[in-house]
Amino acid sequence: MKTVYKLSPSDYWRIGELESWLSDMATEGLFLKKLGRQFIKFEKADPKNMRYRLVVSINKEISTEQAEMYGNKGWDFVTSYGSFHVFSSPAELNAPELYTNPLEQSYSLKELDKQLVFNAGVIVLGLLLMIGMLASSWFLNGTPTFVMVEGIMVHQTLLAIYISYIAYASLQAALSVRDLRKKLAEGIPIDHHAPWKKRHTFHTAISFLFTLMIGLSAIIPFVHIMKMDTKTLPEKDVNLPIVRLADVESDPKFKRAEPTFVEDGVDWGNRYSYAWSLLAPVQYETDEHGLVRGSLWEDSSGEYSPAIHTQYYQLRFPGMAENLVSDLIKRYSFVTSQDDYVEKKHPDLDLLIVHEEKEMKEVFASRGNEVIYVHYFGYADVNSVIDSVVEKMN
Repeated sequence: MKTVYKLSPSDYWRIGELESWLSDMATEGLFLKKLGRQFIKFEKADPKNMRYRLVVSINKEISTEQAEMYGNKGWDFVTSYGSFHVFSSPAELNAPELYTNPLEQSYSLKELDKQLVFNAGVIVLGLLLMIGMLASSWFLNGTPTFVMVEGIMVHQTLLAIYISYIAYASLQAALSVRDLRKKLAEGIPIDHHAPWKKRHTFHTAISFLFTLMIGLSAIIPFVHIMKMDTKTLPEKDVNLPIVRLADVESDPKFKRAEPTFVEDGVDWGNRYSYAWSLLAPVQYETDEHGLVRGSLWEDSSGEYSPAIHTQYYQLRFPGMAENLVSDLIKRYSFVTSQDDYVEKKHPDLDLLIVHEEKEMKEVFASRGNEVIYVHYFGYADVNSVIDSVVEKMN
């Protein structure tokens, strides 16, 4: 016989809808063989009118005595999944209902009711803890756009969205089963022909959406790690959108500083790193240190040794650029007042913000979907840093 798998039309606790769906599948020649978490196994044969009934028991297996008792009434045991046990009977047999008293069936759902309430409580508590941890990561430093662009928290956020839906579904299940018990206690029986098509369409769409989301949340961290690397920055110019010390230092005696910390073959004082994230597929971060022999710092603290740090982001959405600049300022301002960051106009940039303090100059700039941050420590004029930023972004 041919085996066919179908996505379940709804949650199993929607008893009437599942019974109705299984009966409709039988009229199409698909007969239930096994229930699964999401997919249901059928065997294809000649179409036949069948009736299906779901028995709920807190026991994982139906007892032999109970199966024999139902069998004597014309109902054959088919399969189980957790607390749900399915029986079937040919429609022409006109077998009597397994539950003739709705109150009795209401009582049979008591343990399921308790279990669903407990499950919902645990999931909601776990979700609240996860939201608390995510919120601290996203907003504790007031830089949510930077966190998104870095990409570290994106997969965890996708997972939190999925768990939020699970929590919603668990609460809905607990409330719905309690409502079902109430109706049964009032003498209103389950509708064994309940409409299921609308729910099936919704369930299919949600399953596809969250399968995609879970897939992304699993893949993104691996892609993030695979695309990360750090290398020694070559002394000669490289075709990267980064500002080099040689771009701003004019003294002909300027040269690269000797390595002070080398690990895994990388001079970390003169290095460039590249990374990837879903919202910023191109990212570079560099550090470079130089030296001018024979020249001293003005305070005579030693030989003049300028340094520069660059961060470059190519964003997937240009609308994020201004917020990223704002977050970078917050991230690197430390105790500096926000008033010390001055916005300037430049014909080739959408946004330019500058901060100067003695030898230290910071430039934050954006154009289109590009954002660059340069932290320079030396005596070169800040305008030379800005000119280099514009040149690199061009």
